[in-house]
Amino acid sequence: MRLPSAEELLADARVVALPLRTRFRGLTVRETMLVRGPAGWGEFAAFTEYDDAESAPWLATAIEQAWGLGPNEDQRPLFRDSIRTNATLPAVDAADVPGVLERFGDFRTVKIKVAEPGQTLDEDIARIAAARAFIGDEGRVRIDANGGWNVDEAEHAIRALERFDLEYVEQPCATVPELSELRDRIHRLGILIAADESVRKAEDPVAVARAGAADILVIKVSPLGGVRRALDIINQAGLPVVVSSALESPIGLQASFDLAKRIERLDYDCGLATDVLFTGEEFPVDGEREKWWRDRAVRCLELL
Repeated sequence: MRLPSAEELLADARVVALPLRTRFRGLTVRETMLVRGPAGWGEFAAFTEYDDAESAPWLATAIEQAWGLGPNEDQRPLFRDSIRTNATLPAVDAADVPGVLERFGDFRTVKIKVAEPGQTLDEDIARIAAARAFIGDEGRVRIDANGGWNVDEAEHAIRALERFDLEYVEQPCATVPELSELRDRIHRLGILIAADESVRKAEDPVAVARAGAADILVIKVSPLGGVRRALDIINQAGLPVVVSSALESPIGLQASFDLAKRIERLDYDCGLATDVLFTGEEFPVDGEREKWWRDRAVRCLELL
């Protein structure tokens, strides 16, 4: 695979700021770099706090998109032409839940952020109760703690939330050993554990599956380095997967939709409707931020 030169990469690049409707992951504005190559646009969306080593796979995804380096149908067929998506509920007050979820239109599954720094379990319970009331008894409710609990906190929270008929709990604890211990503790409850950060932030993204520490893998294309690498991880892990966004713009989300269409068995609704979280506005950044992103892209390119 021939990578573009720095000059080719930046020849038609632009950096934009995308405002969010509600604070999400501590952000009110999402900065991202769009690059254009022979196959169209790609997105380099690594979060600004990430160092170059962690950001480099995100650039690989943008290059795969823009230079048309992903798998074709002969290499990996398309198994579907549409994807079921879930609503994503930030850590908002319970009273704000209906207003957020209404924006997602018709959906049957909601993923709810919990364990937000500075918030309490009681606030999580109120938010989940409001979401369950909105979606109804037949809807599917999953929660995402982003590794915010230790094992004891996670067990206590999951037992308190069991009554909401959880589909699964995403990354309740930060480490693979913690996930493994928690899974042993709660297995009688029949609540599944999904791994996110233990896949996308790990040196070995298959280690969590190998350790038997998760039932489901959350696969995010951008931080894993593209569709080809994501498919390889899925094949190695041998677990059910959920394809989810990493808060990319609609351009970056196209890589995730491409992956989801190429997974033969896709039992869970995918977290790919996150464009609803943006206001739809797009603003250019100032010259200093533009230079910061361009310099960063060149450094990350040298790591590929």
